[in-house]
Amino acid sequence: MSEYRKYQCSVCGHIYDEAEGDEETGIAPGTRWEDIPDDWRCPECGAEKSEYSLML
Repeated sequence: MSEYRKYQCSVCGHIYDEAEGDEETGIAPGTRWEDIPDDWRCPECGAEKSEYSLML
């Protein structure tokens, strides 16, 4: 699979890095964006997953 990607919350700017995961919300390092449950929320502001966009 390709290298890890990063996604940014359009509400608060929080960055989800696939390589790092988000252990505070139970997402293990190396978890791909598409493998995160759809009901996951931004740990900073509570925005829905759909509020994130791929960082280029």
